[in-house]
Amino acid sequence: MSRPAEDIDLLEDELLEEDGPETAALPHEEHEHWRIVADKGQSPIRIDKFLMDHLGDTSRNRIQKAAEAGCIRVDGRPVKSNYKVKPLEVVTLVLERPKRDWEIVPEDIPLDITYEDDQLMVINKPAGLVVHPGCGNYSGTLVNALAWHLRDNPDFDPNDPDVGLVHRIDKDTSGLLVIAKTPEAKTHLCHQFFVKTTRRQYNALVWGSFAEDEGRIEGNIGRDPKDRLRMACFPPESEVGKPAVTHYRVLERFGHVTLVECRLETGRTHQIRVHMRHIGHPLFNDERYGGDQILRGDTSASYRAFIHNCFALCPRQALHARTLGFVHPVTGEEMFFTSPLPQDMTALIEKWRGRGVKGTE
Repeated sequence: MSRPAEDIDLLEDELLEEDGPETAALPHEEHEHWRIVADKGQSPIRIDKFLMDHLGDTSRNRIQKAAEAGCIRVDGRPVKSNYKVKPLEVVTLVLERPKRDWEIVPEDIPLDITYEDDQLMVINKPAGLVVHPGCGNYSGTLVNALAWHLRDNPDFDPNDPDVGLVHRIDKDTSGLLVIAKTPEAKTHLCHQFFVKTTRRQYNALVWGSFAEDEGRIEGNIGRDPKDRLRMACFPPESEVGKPAVTHYRVLERFGHVTLVECRLETGRTHQIRVHMRHIGHPLFNDERYGGDQILRGDTSASYRAFIHNCFALCPRQALHARTLGFVHPVTGEEMFFTSPLPQDMTALIEKWRGRGVKGTE
């Protein structure tokens, strides 16, 4: 069963905002955000496993915390995460704030379309464009642009969660995204992302020089307990966050910064940004993860001016989703797309090339 994208956001951002004792009970006012009636033939199954099967991209740990907070109900009664769902029982998710109800309105926003057929689209998203409405961005998003582009397609409803975005990239990350026009295409493509058969490579300019030409980063990614607007990396063996693996390869060295290619095994929130910071190489000009400071090099006025000029050339984290590969959901054809680096990252890299390799780590 699918559910609206805003419900996914609420489960992630509202349900488990804090881990402290203040989440032990809900306020007096409650709002239902999700409901499902178990099938007549439903075999007894733990409710955390039941919800994992129905809610999609969330973790059992988050669901268990939701149950502890009294947010998971069966026939109106709060239950623990080990409760076993039985046939025809009504399972609901309740939260303290009202469900956000908004309609995605078509907006005439230009799209850079790399590929399109009757099943899917591949979009080259510019930096600065929010992908989906939410968190104060209820218009001017990629989804609003898609609604306009496909406004004459009677089979595409931008408010239907069974079509549309298959995955996301951050607002200030540029590059390739695949969009599903039909429920069948979305199911097929989502499965490919789930079983990790898609091919996704990013180019990033990061602070520092690497001792090796390639490497592997493994570490769970979850909400940073010290800053809820950031994600953090936790040990793989811990139960905190979701497992994440990033492979990197050095493409070009500039002394104090390095151009790398990152290949994703998983697709967690801010994965490359968090993993690179974790190993001591924050993305260049990544404000949220500390890359907007001078982290390598000398303290001369000329070097400081050079870096600030670089920040001005590319006023966002230097990250681009360069390649995307998947199997077409209908034809079975292997499809592979490449997006050239955008102008701001190209100018940034050329500026470093022009400076020459000065200094090493």
